[in-house]
Amino acid sequence: MTVSPAHAHEHPDFLRHHFNTPKQQFEAGKLGMWLFLATEVLLFGGLFVGYSVWRGNHPEMFKAGSIFLNTNLGAVNTAVLILSSITMAAAVTMAQRNKRGALMLFLSLTLAGAVTFLVIKYFEYTHKFHLGIYPGLKFYEKPAGDSHTLSGSLVNDAGGVDLVLVKGTGPLGQDVTVADTPEAEPTTVAPAAIGPAGLAQDALEPGDRPADDGHAEHLTHPLQDPHRPANVHMFFNIYYLMTGLHGVHVAAGIGVLTWLLIGAAKGRFSSAYFTPVDLGGLYWHVVDLIWIFLFPLFYLI
Repeated sequence: MTVSPAHAHEHPDFLRHHFNTPKQQFEAGKLGMWLFLATEVLLFGGLFVGYSVWRGNHPEMFKAGSIFLNTNLGAVNTAVLILSSITMAAAVTMAQRNKRGALMLFLSLTLAGAVTFLVIKYFEYTHKFHLGIYPGLKFYEKPAGDSHTLSGSLVNDAGGVDLVLVKGTGPLGQDVTVADTPEAEPTTVAPAAIGPAGLAQDALEPGDRPADDGHAEHLTHPLQDPHRPANVHMFFNIYYLMTGLHGVHVAAGIGVLTWLLIGAAKGRFSSAYFTPVDLGGLYWHVVDLIWIFLFPLFYLI
């Protein structure tokens, strides 16, 4: 069957057979992306609700846990993602204006921002692992041969919970109130809003101790390292879950941006067809927006 020139003009190469016009294809694609992003909002929304309940019940655990975070690296990553959102918006504009070179430039800058974010997150995570800052009870294991861990100790004091921080040389990137020795004057941490203080030393029962693998000769206390505040591992449970899940989305964004950059190099996008760039931009803006909430909730508050 021979296709007439007029019919071919009505159905360009980028127009899928089940759509009648490019506008219809664009609107259907945009609707699909918004529906997908709605599920992402529901996913992270549930985690944010869990965070709110957890923090409301045990604010002192979050206060103690945030001391171990590197605010400077978090701020740098925030700036990187904000800039990447700007370059992504510029990439969409360049595609709409048929500026192929500029489109490739801004996609490359956005991709560089995404990679930079994950690289910084890698160093932030690995440094925490080096200091023995893990989710779960492994948080209380003493890092072998590491004398530079910034740690904490609790002192119960008539209705309040006192946290003594020992000054270390690890590059945590922020100034904190510390005591040179555990015997020094403690820093007071407010008790939990509901129930017993979440930082109580006896919060873990002996049966909850990690299994002795032959390297835990010091298991004479429910907490292997009594200089770290009890129950703060719960803070890192939700911290690693939410920031890790966000990191997975950034990694997926890197894949999308790479595919868009390859398509731009092949000349696939123009003012007539920029749907993939526009939809990729929507996804990237939502990923950035989620981090805008994560950064203050974990690092600043």
